Amino acid sequence: MRLGFKYALERGFDNVVQIDSDGQHDPGNVPNLIAQLEKADLVIGARFAGEGEYAVHGLRKAAMRLLATILSRTAGTALTDTTSGFKACGPRAVKLFAEHYPAEYLGDTIEALVIASRAGCVIVQVPVSMRPRAGGKPSHNPFEAATYLGRAFLALGFALVRPASTLATKA
Repeated sequence: MRLGFKYALERGFDNVVQIDSDGQHDPGNVPNLIAQLEKADLVIGARFAGEGEYAVHGLRKAAMRLLATILSRTAGTALTDTTSGFKACGPRAVKLFAEHYPAEYLGDTIEALVIASRAGCVIVQVPVSMRPRAGGKPSHNPFEAATYLGRAFLALGFALVRPASTLATKA
């Protein structure tokens, strides 16, 4: 991902759009995300912002809500889908992520939001609906879901202890 941001920066692209490869995100929503870049540096396509019927249950739902609460406070705005793989980045975020995009698993979601907010980026979300998964394998069994959640909170912990001072001058 960091290489992609570097490529965009080196080639003079202002914006970068991230879309997960499982086919659940509708590329038809990309213009909605890009339109929000006029007032934000990072736009999240949010599954839980009032559009569509996508739902999670049990421990995963509770953990995702807790992550959203913590990251909403960190970002200074209400966020409902902090693990979304559907985002648009404007010039400031592209420059920041070309140098500081996390390489660890889940860094592209949770840690990237912390990095962006600590660098002073404006983060907003837009509601998007999800389509049925076209590929890949969801983590629905309890062991895989618990592992995912453990990694999510570990990524959050690393992001929150990372010094913010190194990021503010780079954005």
